[in-house]
Amino acid sequence: MPQSFSCLLVHATWSTKDRRPILSDSDLRVRMHEYLGGASNTLGCQPVIVGGVEDHVHVLAHIARTISVSDWIKEIKRVSSIWVKDIDKSKDKFQWQAGYGVFSVSFSSMDKVKNYIAGQEEHHKKQTFQDELRQLLRKHEIEWDERYIWD
Repeated sequence: MPQSFSCLLVHATWSTKDRRPILSDSDLRVRMHEYLGGASNTLGCQPVIVGGVEDHVHVLAHIARTISVSDWIKEIKRVSSIWVKDIDKSKDKFQWQAGYGVFSVSFSSMDKVKNYIAGQEEHHKKQTFQDELRQLLRKHEIEWDERYIWD
């Protein structure tokens, strides 16, 4: 085959370090989501939606065939950390948690996941990020050790 094709759709989520509510200001949170989407797009990974609340984000994106998922997440976390510290000097200690969760999404389920991410503020009136991540891990049959999942 002379061409290469891919449709790799993923749902990634990660928290601020120690789940600190650093993105509690809604304007900053919206700008962070926009920045994460732009950074993803720069890497050739077209974002579908970026959302979240004060202590974590969710990104649904098409991953380019030229970058690994881990390199994609590492880079958008890196550049967004630099960006937030540059625009708001009071965020000089901002950090994302070291790890992340990433889950494959079938193209036919894209709208369901998109709506889930869009509804994060309402969703988190009832459930913590920790419980949300545990639920995602169970749904995808991923084993974890509670001692090492939070930082």
